[in-house]
Amino acid sequence: SAVSLWSQLNGSPLALNGSVQTGLGVKLSKDQTGVTVQASLSNFSASVFFDGSTAQIHLEGSDGLALQGLCGNASRSLSEERLSEDGSTRSDRLLLDGRTAGKLRNRCEAQYSDANDSTINCTKMAERCSLLKEAPFSSCAVNPEPYVAACTDTLCRYPDLDGLSCRFLEAYARACSLQSSAAAEDWRSKAQCSPPGAVCQDRTCSDHEFCGEKTAGGETRCFCRAVFASKYRETNSLGDPPVCRQSSVSLSLVGCLLEDKGIDYSVLQLKEPTCRGQMDQQTHMVTFSFNSTNLCGTEVTTNNSQTIYKNVIMTQNLSSGGITRQDQVNIGFSCVETQPDIQTVAFRVKDSSVVQFVSSGPWKYSLTMKSYTDADRTQAVTSNTEVHLNQRIWVELDADGLDENLVAMVTDSCWATDQEWPGASRKYYLIKNGCPNPEDQTVSVEGNGGGTSNSFSFNMFQFSGSSAQLYLHCKLQLCIKQENTCVKTCDGGRRRRFVRSRDEAAAFISMAWTA
Repeated sequence: SAVSLWSQLNGSPLALNGSVQTGLGVKLSKDQTGVTVQASLSNFSASVFFDGSTAQIHLEGSDGLALQGLCGNASRSLSEERLSEDGSTRSDRLLLDGRTAGKLRNRCEAQYSDANDSTINCTKMAERCSLLKEAPFSSCAVNPEPYVAACTDTLCRYPDLDGLSCRFLEAYARACSLQSSAAAEDWRSKAQCSPPGAVCQDRTCSDHEFCGEKTAGGETRCFCRAVFASKYRETNSLGDPPVCRQSSVSLSLVGCLLEDKGIDYSVLQLKEPTCRGQMDQQTHMVTFSFNSTNLCGTEVTTNNSQTIYKNVIMTQNLSSGGITRQDQVNIGFSCVETQPDIQTVAFRVKDSSVVQFVSSGPWKYSLTMKSYTDADRTQAVTSNTEVHLNQRIWVELDADGLDENLVAMVTDSCWATDQEWPGASRKYYLIKNGCPNPEDQTVSVEGNGGGTSNSFSFNMFQFSGSSAQLYLHCKLQLCIKQENTCVKTCDGGRRRRFVRSRDEAAAFISMAWTA
C-alpha cells in the first residue's frame, strides 16, 4: 500500500496528524473522524477514507478506463487477497458512485457467498436499504444503486446487529459529502441510527469485536459482535470449556465478555495467586493454565480409574479494611482423565530386555523390563548369561513417556510359578502388597512408587522336584503422586508404596528363565 511504502522510505512508521503529508504523489492526513489517503495518477484519481471500522474507496477517471479491483474472498485473510486480472470486486466490497466512468468487470476466479438466512425478513431489509433512494438522501448526486444492492445482499444473509444497516447509510452519506452534495443532517433520525461518537482508528479490535464508546462522549473499547457472543450468552458462560491434555490444563475466557460484565481480567487468578490470566493481544482471549510442574493450587483426586483435576478462577483478594469494590468472580472448572494402564507383556530371558509401546487414552508410553547380574545394573542378562542357583539377580521396570511429576509406577506384587500361566496353583511370592516377602530375606525393593521406574532384587532359586523352567510375574499399578497415598511403611521398618486402583487397570508382566 501507499502508506506502507511511505513508511519504508522513511525507515520508520509515519505519524499522521491533521496536517496533510505528501510523498510519491500520495497525500495522507488524519482528523477526529478518520484517516484519508489521496492519490492522483495520469488518468484517474483515488481517495480512501478509513474511520477505524469501515473503509470507503472513491475513484474518478475518464470514459473507457479499465480499473483493477480487489478480488475478495471471505474465507481468506486480507494478506492473501490479490488484484483481479481486469475486473473489480463485488459491490459489497468496493462501493463506487455514478461519476466513476471506468468499466469495472467482476472476473474473480471464485466467489464466496453465504445463502440467505431463512429467519431474516429479506423484504423488510430491502425496504430499509431503499431509504437511500428517499429524502433526505435524494438530494445527493451519488448513484445509490450499488449501496442499495450491497446493503440488501448483506442484510438478507446476516442479522442486522451491531448497527450493520447503519454502516451502509453512513457510507453513502460519506460519499455524498465527498462530492460536496451531502445528504441532509436529519437522515439519522429517519433511519433511527445513533449519531457517530467514538473515534476508533487508534484502537485495534479482534475479528469477533467492534469498536464503540465505553462511555457517552468518552473513551472507546472493543465490544463483542452479537453473532459471536450469542453462543456464550445462551449458556451464560464467559468462555470456552477447559482444554485437558496429559500434563496441562487451560481455560480461555473472552475478553470483551469480561468487559461487558465490568470484570478486569488483570485481577483474576487461579487458587495460587501467582497464576494469572494471559491476554492474547490479537484475539483478546484471556487464558489461565497449569501443568504438572506448577499445579497452581489444583486439587487432584482419584475415583477408581479416573483422575480429577479441579481449580477455580477467582478475584484477587485486594480488599482493604474488610471491604472490596470489585465484583467477586468464582469460575470453577475441572478435567477428568482415565489413569493410564499398563498392558500385559510376556517374554523369555533370551533377550536382555523387552519393550512394549502402550497407548491408553491421552497417555502414550513404552514399558521396558530388564534383568541384571550387578547392583549398578550395568551387566544385563542375555541368552548367553549363565545364572546359577542362589546368584543375586536385579530386575528393573521402567515406563518411558509418563510424566513423573504426575504419576508413579508401583510394583504391587511379584511371584514365581513353574508354569507359564501367572495363575498357576504353585507359586512363590517375592513381593506382596508392595513389600518384600518377610519370609525371604534375600528380597529387596528399591524406588517403588518414587517415579516411573523401580527395581527389586533376589537370589535365584528353582522349585523343588519341578522342571528347570521358572516364570517370574509382576503386577504393576500407577498412582497419582499428588494424592500422597502412595507411601506406606512396610513391616520391619521398610517402606512400601501403595495405590488405590481397580484390578483391571493393573499390569501383569512375566519373565521366563530356563536353567
